[in-house]
Amino acid sequence: MFSLQLSTMRKILFVLIAFVVVAATTTAAGANDPSGGTSASSEATPSSGAPSSGAPSSGAPESGSDTRPGVDEHFVYPTYTIDESLLPFEGIDGVPAEQMWGVHHSAAYLMEVPDNWNGELLMWAHGFRGTEPELTVDPPPFREWLVANGYAWAASSYPRNDYDITAGVEATRDLRILFGETVREPDLTYLAGASMGGHVTAVSIEQYPWYYDGAMPVCGVLGDYELFDFFAAFSLVGQQLATGEAMFPVDAETYYGAVVPAIKAAMITEGGEWPLDLSPTGQQFLAAIADASGGARPNFLEGWAFWNGPAEFATGPGNFLFDLAGGNGTTVGSSQIVLDTTDEVYQLDLDPAISDAEQALNDAILRIEADPAARSTERGAPVPAITGDISMPVLTLHNLGDLFVNFGMEQDYAREVAANGNEDLLVQRAIRGAGHCDFTGEELIGGFADLVNWVKTGERPAGDNVLDPAVVAGADYGCTFTRGEHLAAAPCPG
Repeated sequence: MFSLQLSTMRKILFVLIAFVVVAATTTAAGANDPSGGTSASSEATPSSGAPSSGAPSSGAPESGSDTRPGVDEHFVYPTYTIDESLLPFEGIDGVPAEQMWGVHHSAAYLMEVPDNWNGELLMWAHGFRGTEPELTVDPPPFREWLVANGYAWAASSYPRNDYDITAGVEATRDLRILFGETVREPDLTYLAGASMGGHVTAVSIEQYPWYYDGAMPVCGVLGDYELFDFFAAFSLVGQQLATGEAMFPVDAETYYGAVVPAIKAAMITEGGEWPLDLSPTGQQFLAAIADASGGARPNFLEGWAFWNGPAEFATGPGNFLFDLAGGNGTTVGSSQIVLDTTDEVYQLDLDPAISDAEQALNDAILRIEADPAARSTERGAPVPAITGDISMPVLTLHNLGDLFVNFGMEQDYAREVAANGNEDLLVQRAIRGAGHCDFTGEELIGGFADLVNWVKTGERPAGDNVLDPAVVAGADYGCTFTRGEHLAAAPCPG
């Protein structure tokens, strides 16, 4: 099932290394170029005036305790800052529009309204920004098309970094309200977000559906905690297959100094290279990760080569996915373990029947159990779970070879939505490519235009079946909606 000539894999890896080198030395141009526009301070109505000096904004959040559900009583957030001198942004040549920026409810924001505004608004939710103390905000990736076609847009930095979904949900809601108060109420509002912003989007439309008319989460963490379980599974299965035991949480010195090298050594042939020259044990590990990340599908092998490749990440080359399992199983502000692998059924091939070897693995492997109240759906919890209870059209995009936020997230979401009887409100599209959030403008614009038409006319657009294993494994899967070049995209038949 996973046979691929070694020479082909090496060519893929060479291309991926080159991509990483180029990406690391390229700074994306965007919305942070100082220019004329409209500025506003915290809690203020946008008005004409020059942006502030480069000092951190007084509207930035101060450190302090958090009383939200699921947050430890004595947890204290760090102090976040906003450099307001970075907020002003230029208009698009030939497209008259008003640019607005400022700080609202301790979050930086950008808004843009074209002179020929059609009355419709896109709210954009950004992805994970790490744990840095500075808050930053960017426009949607298809901003130019939006403004040229009469759409207004708005985006927030959120008042906190880290994986704080509720911070994004509430800041995006607050900015949506501010837009209505300072411009006017839009006729229709769409919400889109990427990666963690996809999680923000999915929770937003469940908790505050009256503010939005349609949503487009792309490369989103739509399986919520299931993504963290996948990171744990990658490590646990690797440890068990290679050493016959597993540790959690890991001791960093032992794990990265001895255990991870032992895993890689057990997974490759004598004299071979990780992750290409796989031993029989390595082939089992490969199949287990394929199954756990969405099943057999085109572009998985390219994704395997990229996300386990020799690019220098954190603790060393080839360690990216191992690094993601290095935590203690908690999320922001909480000491409760959210990981739960108690119900995971690990497979060593792509046959759904459980073999003796698979049964032995599942019997022996370490299981992690979440604290009873850790996976909250409660409004206000930092990382609320997604329920799938949607009430508006939702269209998603996801790269097949993405192993950072894997394609299985789409399957988790599809099952949740179907369990609520809302499958007619969900359209999902598989896109070829091994990267994370690697979409062309044509794919993003096409998806958004189809969502808009769906909201306005009720005509449900076409999508891909993400739940039928035979369909997903098909040689042409992911070809219908893929447009343009992608990182290590598996070529479509013909």
